[in-house]
Amino acid sequence: MKKLIVFCMILSLFITPTFALDDKENNENLLPNAKSGLLMEASSGEILWSKAKDEKVSVASMTKMVGQIIILEQIEKGKLNWDEKIIVSKNASDMGGSQIYLETGEVMTVRDLMKGITMASANDAIVALAERIGGNEKKFVEMMNEKVKELGLKNTHFVNPTGLDEDNHYSTAYDMALIAKELLRYEEILDFSKVYEDYLRVDSPNKFWLVTTNKLVRLYSGADGLKTGFTDNAGYCMAVTAKRDDMRLISITLGEKSGKVRNSETMELLDYGFNNYKVNLIKSKNEIIKEIALDKADKEKIGITPVEDVNILSKKSDSFIRYNTEIKLNDINYPIKKGDIIGKILVKDNNKVIRTVDLTVNDNIKKVGFINLFGRTLRNILSGKF
Repeated sequence: MKKLIVFCMILSLFITPTFALDDKENNENLLPNAKSGLLMEASSGEILWSKAKDEKVSVASMTKMVGQIIILEQIEKGKLNWDEKIIVSKNASDMGGSQIYLETGEVMTVRDLMKGITMASANDAIVALAERIGGNEKKFVEMMNEKVKELGLKNTHFVNPTGLDEDNHYSTAYDMALIAKELLRYEEILDFSKVYEDYLRVDSPNKFWLVTTNKLVRLYSGADGLKTGFTDNAGYCMAVTAKRDDMRLISITLGEKSGKVRNSETMELLDYGFNNYKVNLIKSKNEIIKEIALDKADKEKIGITPVEDVNILSKKSDSFIRYNTEIKLNDINYPIKKGDIIGKILVKDNNKVIRTVDLTVNDNIKKVGFINLFGRTLRNILSGKF
């Protein structure tokens, strides 16, 4: 079946255009003690506030967010699973800084290593998984830098997976926000990052208590992630995500002089976003927005769904106007798997596109042969459908 432009749907939504947002840097006295920072609405990537957002700085263990993306990507592809047992190398166990005190030859599951990375910012845990995925630490770092390029980031480069201080290891507040946005695409990350305390080695004499380094998951309403960091060069850093109602924010704070100041200024930045902005939900993730008939497939029709929430960001104080949406489908070639991108939904103000979200299908689709199609047609005739 070949359909390029399917239809336009007019939605009577009284919401304000994103291009009307005031995106002036430092329009509020926020993060006064930080080197740089940024506040982003997670679904649209709209910047609500920023300070020196493109300045290259050390980002400490926030580096590990890229490693987490690769780990979750490997799990999604079936190349790694949560219960797989990883044998810890001497290289991994010798890592300094934050750690869960892995021993050479110790065996730990991928799930528990991810707990260590997310909650304790464990250098030994990220290196153990880096060696499993990349074969060695160096190859994994190459994979990290390739992932950065895939995301279109031009001001980020890594030389290790841990974030420990080294020359030529840097990123920016803006790039870190985009990395956090990509990490949030894997919903499983929140299963780890929202937890305040947990345990490792539960059934052993060496039971290990984990308390997250991100205290905002307990201190700030709606906070459920994401990653902290500290080194001498980077100072105190933090990538925090919080959700209230339908709006999720990403806050990046870099180069603070203390953890206490970092936490309090981050909460003020998040307050600014939640107090001044809102999102207007048009269609929910996985909601069927249209069913289309299929030719030469094992199903007669299939549901089309957005891969993420379709919404529009606006200021709470703005007036309201009307929007329309348009759905565009690619040429459809079988087989198609649930999650494959088959088109886009465009949100428009007049003729200007202000939001684009990929579309997928709600089930797997296979091509079928003539005999199966003939049988289906005969059944439809007999049942009175034709």
